Parts: sequence; structure tokens; C-alpha cells
Amino acid sequence: MLIGKPGEAKSALCTADAEHILVRGRDLTADLMGRQTFTEFFFFLMTGKEATAQQRFFLDLLLVAIAEHGLTPTAIAARMTYDADPASLQSALAAGILGCGTVILGTSQLCGDVLVAAEKRVAAGEEPDAVVAAMTAEVRTRGGRMPGFGHPVHRPVDPRTERIFALAAAEGVSGVHVDLAHRFKRAVDAAWGKPLVMNVSMPIAAVLLDLDFPATMIKAIPLLARTGGLLAHIAEEQTRPIGFLMASHAEDAIAYDGGGSAG
Repeated sequence: MLIGKPGEAKSALCTADAEHILVRGRDLTADLMGRQTFTEFFFFLMTGKEATAQQRFFLDLLLVAIAEHGLTPTAIAARMTYDADPASLQSALAAGILGCGTVILGTSQLCGDVLVAAEKRVAAGEEPDAVVAAMTAEVRTRGGRMPGFGHPVHRPVDPRTERIFALAAAEGVSGVHVDLAHRFKRAVDAAWGKPLVMNVSMPIAAVLLDLDFPATMIKAIPLLARTGGLLAHIAEEQTRPIGFLMASHAEDAIAYDGGGSAG
């Protein structure tokens, strides 16, 4: 039984025979291996295009920026899952990745959606500041949170945000989406009546869009980056285990108030 609308029974990504592996029409061993870095290869996989020097530079920059941030819930989940089953590295990694959602790590996709929507309105003739003010006011009015703003640790600024924007300006890659991101900062501060921290998710989305990265795959960058960070946490867990220690501290920190008696 076929569920949903069927696509054409074709794929342009990869094929292989006894002697060759072709990736988007390129020979993996004769052309890609030894010539492309992993970042360049990832861009090629995603887009079918060769990355320019700037695209490779900023993809590397953004991957480094978001790969690691200490004992986040994703890292804790990975470490605890590894301790529960040390023979299943993939399960521990998956546990961490599954926690990368719209609250933790995945916000860059929401930022990208906001920037794309704003850019479409500007391209249709609306004034940029009016667009971002209206979009921000709508979020504020319904009591929502503006994607890309706020951080529990980094205040008054997220140093990663500052670094990304500085390099984007220095390298001449700041385009319409970076410009809109800056306009959203002013609009958000005005709507909330106080300065809010623009976290790293917004510049990740803005720079990727200005570098022609697929708008629907912005979340792929933090997912790919955090995979490296989670594997590092699991590697450390193998020699310096703290997963069960964190679990015991959680039991000590959380009081039971469900009634009855444990004795």
C-alpha cells in the first residue's frame, strides 16, 4: 500500500558498481577523495555544487562555533545512555542528537524561517525596518519567544555571535539576511523594552542563507557539528565516567512530593 504522493523512482545522489562510486556524477576515489575537505564534500553532497573558498571557510567557522558547549542536556543524555549500554556507541550518540530540538540547538532553523519570510516581504517591496518591526510585534503580542534571542549564560552578548558577524563583515559575505538579522536585534530590543542577547543561532542562519546554503537544511549544520561534540563527550565518558554521578546528583536535587511512604 502506497501512502502519500509518490516521487519519481530516481536519485541523483550516489550509485556504485564493482569499480566505481559516483557521488552526484563525480568519481569518489578518482576525484573527490584527496581533493575535497570534509566540509567541502558536505557542501557538495547538500547542494551538488563545489564550495567556494568563502563557503568552505564559513561552514568550518559555523561548525566549530556550535559543536561544543559543555554539559548541555544533549551531552548529558549521550553520556548517561553510554553508561547504560557501553557496547552501543551509536545509541548514545543518537540519544544526544534526539535532544536537538527547537529549544536546544535547533533554533537556527527557526531563525532561518524568520529571515526567509522577512526577505520575501522585502523583495516584494516592503520596507525592511517595517517588516521586522511587524513580525517582531506579532511574536511579542501573542506572548511568544523570538527565535535567536536570549541565552542563559552569555550576557550581555554571545561572543560567538560577535565573532561570526565580525568575520562575515571582514570577508564581505554579509548580505540581505545578515542585514535583516541586525534589524531584528533593534526591533526585538524595542518590542521587549530592553536589550536581549542575540544568540549564535541567528548569525548561523543569516550567514548560511547569504552563502546560498539550502534554507530548509539550516538545522543540518548544528546537527553535524554537535555530532562531533557528542562523540567527544562519549570518548571522555569511557575514561572519566560521570554519567551515573550526574544521575545520582539528580536524585539528590529533586524532592519527591507525591505522598505516601517509601518505608
